[in-house]
Amino acid sequence: MALHIRSIRRSQRGATTTTAIAILVIVILLAVAAWFLILRPPQHAATAPTQAVKAPVATSAAPATSANRLETMSVDQLLAEARKALAEQRLVAPAGDNAVEYYVSVLAKDPKNRDAQGALREIFPFAEPVVEQAVNQGNLDEAQREIDLLAKADPNNYTLTILRAKLDAARKLASSVQQEKQQALAKQQAAQQQQLLAAQQAAQKAQAASQAPEVATKPTTEAAHPAAVVATKPAAAAPVVAQNRDAQITRMVPPKYPLQAARDNQQGWVEVEFTVTADGSVSNAHVIDSQPRRTFDRAATEAVSRWQFKPALINGTPTAVVLKRKLEFKLGGG
Repeated sequence: MALHIRSIRRSQRGATTTTAIAILVIVILLAVAAWFLILRPPQHAATAPTQAVKAPVATSAAPATSANRLETMSVDQLLAEARKALAEQRLVAPAGDNAVEYYVSVLAKDPKNRDAQGALREIFPFAEPVVEQAVNQGNLDEAQREIDLLAKADPNNYTLTILRAKLDAARKLASSVQQEKQQALAKQQAAQQQQLLAAQQAAQKAQAASQAPEVATKPTTEAAHPAAVVATKPAAAAPVVAQNRDAQITRMVPPKYPLQAARDNQQGWVEVEFTVTADGSVSNAHVIDSQPRRTFDRAATEAVSRWQFKPALINGTPTAVVLKRKLEFKLGGG
């Protein structure tokens, strides 16, 4: 009886072990099937996320440009930014953040805005030296941008004709200087090649002399030595071009509006002629024309006399020059 029970127990343990093994195999097979069918994505599904990520990059909107920023601003915001730029003497630069662009944007939204119209008239004579400075410094693309911007403010202003002529002359001068540099570089390279050839010939003569009898070696070596010295002499430096530029305003003092003229609602303009000395100060400021006569003359000359300039340079030497400026007196300006 005991043996029979033990036999039954062994049979039960064997059956249990077999069943456990079978269950384990089934679980493993199910796990593998689940990984292939559920967890592992198909090939086309694996590539879909990549395409889905790339699509937003291709269709994403570019950052808003300065033009878009100006379009989204209100007239009051544009006027506030324009006055700020004017106070900081950002008349036509930098691009997208200067007084002229703000006022032009105001007129695009409100063509009859008197603040913007008056401000642009007053800015014009002071923007001219800024453009001239860009031309004199060789920033010709920037000068072109500033001229195009001023043309939006007042396309018929005669100052634009002068500025365009100066820019055209600067472009021709830059082209001529570039050609001269290229020619000088070509000459320098040719001279260096000649010197290298002479040095090679001298080295060949020296090598041939070293293989000759001793009596012939000494004279040949001595003759070759000066040629080698000449061949290693550095090329002469290119000549330095003297600097030339017009006088450039660095401190602009606006004129005070005469009290009596303001009370009488008088407006007008004054054309002042003055000398910018070699140290950049202003002397001999005097009125050559005005409208109405003598109403704004004193205010205009007193303001101009306090201006400061970088003096004009002729062949690198500070030189006194005579300039003319037209100052406008308007009520209700920007």
